[in-house]
Amino acid sequence: MASSAQAARRPLSLTRAIPAWAYLTGIVAVSAGLRYAFGRWMPAPWIMVDELVYSELAKSVAATGHFLIRDQSAGSYGFVYPLVIAPAWRIFGSVPDAYSAAKAINAVVMSLAAVPAYFLARRVLSQWLALGAALLAVTVPSMVYTGTLMTENAFYPIFLTAALALVLMLERPTWQRQLLVLGIALVAFATRAQAVALFPAILTAPLLLGRRGLRRFSVLYGTVAGVALVAVVVEAVRGRSPFAVLGAYQTTSSEHYHAGEVAKWALWHLAGLDLYLGVVPFAAFLVLCLEWRRLDGPQRAFMAGTGMLALWLWLEVSAFASIPTVQRIEERNLFYVAPFFLIALLLWARLGAPRRLPWAAVVALGSGALVGAIPFVRLIGITATSDTFALLPWWKLQEHVITLHQVRPVATACALAAGALFLFVPRRYALVLPLLVLVYFAAEQRPIESRTTLASRGALFQGIRGVRPDWIDHAVGRHADVAAIWTGKPDVHVIWENEFFNRSVGPILDTGAAIPGGLPSTAVTIDPRNGLVRADGKLVRHRYALVDSSLELNGKVVASDPLLGVSLYRLDGPMRSMTVVKGLYPNDTWSGARVVYTRHVCSGGAVAATVLGDPTLFHSPQRVTANGRVHLVTPGKQTTLTVPLQGCRAVFTVSPTRVPGHGDPRPLGIHFLGFEYVPST
Repeated sequence: MASSAQAARRPLSLTRAIPAWAYLTGIVAVSAGLRYAFGRWMPAPWIMVDELVYSELAKSVAATGHFLIRDQSAGSYGFVYPLVIAPAWRIFGSVPDAYSAAKAINAVVMSLAAVPAYFLARRVLSQWLALGAALLAVTVPSMVYTGTLMTENAFYPIFLTAALALVLMLERPTWQRQLLVLGIALVAFATRAQAVALFPAILTAPLLLGRRGLRRFSVLYGTVAGVALVAVVVEAVRGRSPFAVLGAYQTTSSEHYHAGEVAKWALWHLAGLDLYLGVVPFAAFLVLCLEWRRLDGPQRAFMAGTGMLALWLWLEVSAFASIPTVQRIEERNLFYVAPFFLIALLLWARLGAPRRLPWAAVVALGSGALVGAIPFVRLIGITATSDTFALLPWWKLQEHVITLHQVRPVATACALAAGALFLFVPRRYALVLPLLVLVYFAAEQRPIESRTTLASRGALFQGIRGVRPDWIDHAVGRHADVAAIWTGKPDVHVIWENEFFNRSVGPILDTGAAIPGGLPSTAVTIDPRNGLVRADGKLVRHRYALVDSSLELNGKVVASDPLLGVSLYRLDGPMRSMTVVKGLYPNDTWSGARVVYTRHVCSGGAVAATVLGDPTLFHSPQRVTANGRVHLVTPGKQTTLTVPLQGCRAVFTVSPTRVPGHGDPRPLGIHFLGFEYVPST
């Protein structure tokens, strides 16, 4: 019997003999491997233009050592994340290979969040429970961002490191620790300007520990005051607003925020965080707040530091979401605080699952009912795909099981059940709840991965179709001079995806309205007399040009994406449009009643015009009269009309036309998708 007992205890002894760093390394390694595998399901960037921005910055710093976007300075964006992924573009010449390597870097870097999560948890938990916290930290749904080129990948571990430094400072506020937390906060700010919320959190957290000890934080307050004063003076000397330090997010400082709107979005973000966590960790954190007087020093330091970080980040994100151009639950700006609540759940269980009535009942049931505040009908949609992962499983459910209007009552009922479980689970089984949260995260993974992968594939389908992603580099070389022309006719992903996957694609030329996204581009004009293209009055000269079928250039087509009607020209001399088309609405394929196609140089020949009628506006064939010939076009059926040129011109008359209404007063005829000159034989 004794030998049997010893044999049974031997595996347990061996398990305990393995050091914590080995387990932690294993958590990071397994997480990185799984995340890289999942990330490979996404074939292309899809959160635009963010992913394009950071790929361009990484590509630039790897090649030149400068942070440039389309060869122009980009000092307003954080530089830490581009530096992290720049080695991918330095090592690999092929962009698809570099893209895959960058996602591998993402998988490792974001999985490293387990390390600060572990050490943060160790301030209040045993080794084994802290390892559990580390595991939970890298199973949150937002780990899906490892498949995207987004700052979230670097900011998550840096934010948790800042939280750890803050808690350490609150425990023992030496001058070294005070400067350390400020230094890490600056690194976080250089990663993502959203980290400005760290500074008020760092400054207010000591207040929760009592006013008597505030003198111990004199280095902290003195340093912040001094740096803030210097920053204001420097920006004033430059003639800029102090908010210029926010970089690309400076515009948020000039917004007019309304208290009612901010309060509404604050409620919705709180409810969204509650749903994201699965209710139980949210309730546990609140119960520990109510147990403040019974907490020891390290536990109070943990609650004060993480509580202030969560509070200020929540307020910042809620205010940002209230801006009219945002108006969505910005979960991806708030998920960084999730480990605080997960650690709090483990701490609550370790303390014996305190639930003092009636407040514990109020917290538990209130946390469940809070989910019902989310306006699911309003927020479930395309924007949730990139910003609000907690809604994606419910989106999937309403597509196959319940209706959209049933989502709120069903989600609320589930949340109330989770709250009741928190309230009534026996104390000896309290550690089952973190396991259930882990199961909840795992169950969410499939619908989130499915929706985000679909978005990635859709972005690639819209931009590159039927050819390899780096087809331009393959045709002319990675160092070729290729200008991409934005006419406003194709889907904007045609420019974005080809620019992303091909090093040779450089300047973006706008023939009309600027390309969406707000990134640098060059406005050009096309001389209607001879088709010459000019920028600032000067002829445009490039060796190659990428353009959709609405323009035909002087030169030879050396490669194309025929399914999208995009061609790569080798130009003969200054850039010149060989055709002029009048009668199409600006930056659109819609025509009015009359369209005129003119070719500057021709010896007879014909034009092949590809047209498409809209079946939602027209229910019977439309008449398209072209140079005297009548063609019937069935709505919804793409048709090519080959029309002989008369004097190098073709005149198309469309009948009938209709005004769609709903704010669009234009009389619409038919879509002209492209024109192709057919020389005479």
